[in-house]
Amino acid sequence: MTQAASIDRAVGAPAVSFETDPEHYRHWTLAVSAEIATLSMDVAEEAGIRPGYKLKLNSYDLGVDIELHDALQRIRFEHPEVRVVVLSSGKDRIFCSGANIFMLGTSSHAWKVNFCKFTNETRNSLEDSSRYSGIKSLAAVNGACAGGGYELALACDEIYLVDDRSSAVSLPEVPLLGVLPGTGGLTRMTDKRKVRHDLADLFCTTTEGVRGQRAKDWRLVDEIAKPAVFAETVKRRARELAAQSNRPGSAKGIKLVPIDCRRTADGLDYRNVSVRIDRLRRLGEFTVHAPRTAPPADIDDILAAGACWWPLELARELDDAILSMRTNELEIGTWVLRTQGSPGAVLACDDALEKFQDHWLVRETAGLLRRCLARLDVSSRSLFALIDKDSCFAGTLLELALAADRSYMYAPPEGAPSLHVSPLNFGSYPMVNGRPRLAQRFYENGAELDAVRATLGQPIEPKRAVALGLVTAAPDDIDWGDEIRIALEERASLSPDALTGLEANLRFGGAETMDSRIFGRLSAWQNWIFIRPNAVGDKGALKVYGKGEKAAFDFDRV
Repeated sequence: MTQAASIDRAVGAPAVSFETDPEHYRHWTLAVSAEIATLSMDVAEEAGIRPGYKLKLNSYDLGVDIELHDALQRIRFEHPEVRVVVLSSGKDRIFCSGANIFMLGTSSHAWKVNFCKFTNETRNSLEDSSRYSGIKSLAAVNGACAGGGYELALACDEIYLVDDRSSAVSLPEVPLLGVLPGTGGLTRMTDKRKVRHDLADLFCTTTEGVRGQRAKDWRLVDEIAKPAVFAETVKRRARELAAQSNRPGSAKGIKLVPIDCRRTADGLDYRNVSVRIDRLRRLGEFTVHAPRTAPPADIDDILAAGACWWPLELARELDDAILSMRTNELEIGTWVLRTQGSPGAVLACDDALEKFQDHWLVRETAGLLRRCLARLDVSSRSLFALIDKDSCFAGTLLELALAADRSYMYAPPEGAPSLHVSPLNFGSYPMVNGRPRLAQRFYENGAELDAVRATLGQPIEPKRAVALGLVTAAPDDIDWGDEIRIALEERASLSPDALTGLEANLRFGGAETMDSRIFGRLSAWQNWIFIRPNAVGDKGALKVYGKGEKAAFDFDRV
């Protein structure tokens, strides 16, 4: 085993868990005061998620971001009174120095890419909360802010920088490490903050950063304030942002209880989701279960169910399963998506999600489902949906089939399964490019979408599903077994690298959004740069950083 893989593929290294809670945080402190939540970053140097590096200067690794992700979820569900999140630092004169360079320099390629993807998703979720939930975010940059630290600030609605003649914002990855900012910094500067192209070029090719009035003039920050008034200036602006929110001030939150999961060597078992791993075939089979009991029909019963309300419990479990499989099972390249149970029970939950969509808890649950499904879209795995006789691909669960690269529907002479469309399929769960999966599937063709919309309230049998374009194929009982087996065997024989590129290109056709550019264009370039000798060779910039050596570049342009 090479040293490059030592920190994340060491013999006996435990699987990464994405479960935590505030009592177990090592790096963040969450404090809530009425409508304002403060997340203070004070990274424990010795508490890296893997051994082999120290998290100095508020640098972060995957473990730091797992805590941030958890804190943001708890703010959404446990503190509905919160309207603004202020991100700050608990260290003197340092906000955040970004992703830990020594962690990156000694990680495997897959670890680096998965780490960047998760941090991207966490930062995107800040913007998602601002867009859909009325939770604004303000970065109180109270010290030096570099690389991924500035990218975290860029994900906030506004950035306030202390004007102390030394604190600066910077993206020094190109001159310092020979790589790109990995969590959306380049795209957010242009798409979100409208930083002029030439100024952005200058900013990204210098190491010292930009401070004070110049940072504001270049649109790198929204406001600056002297140290003596910085805290009060941030607090005043947080109150102003809070006044713009429609979050309920008097609602009582629900407790996000620990996710119940039994983990074995070859699977994961939750209440509503199970995953079976076939290592020989490099296959992971996800089965999502419909509600087993009648779902609550009014908002009081939904509130009483809390974190055990099926749509919320399902979203948390499926999200955890996706993250676990994506991070811990790199060789399981094909995910088969199945559902099981009553379509009517799923549609009853959809009715509640639609009927009470303006209630804060229902809105947050729909948001978690939206983000979970979007995480599935950007996972570099082949997705095959199998719709068999016990399936319940209805409404929200139909999104799983729509997310798949291919979907097969069993068509026996009798007892065939059916699909069911609900109103939620037409806009409640947009992908990272802003389009509902149905609209993406049909490239927003009005006639094809209208034909699907006309089936609302009706079961869609296999033959009709093929005619409507909702499934790839509908083999009969004679061909079903062989056709599925051959399709999965053929997929497993293809190059995983080529499949990752193929799938990402085909899933996100059409116009781009900032989010899709971050996941697509930026991730593709970073993926390539991370394996180039100029970055990770023996004399690459990422490898020699901190050793007193100068990087040796191959100056041929490729």
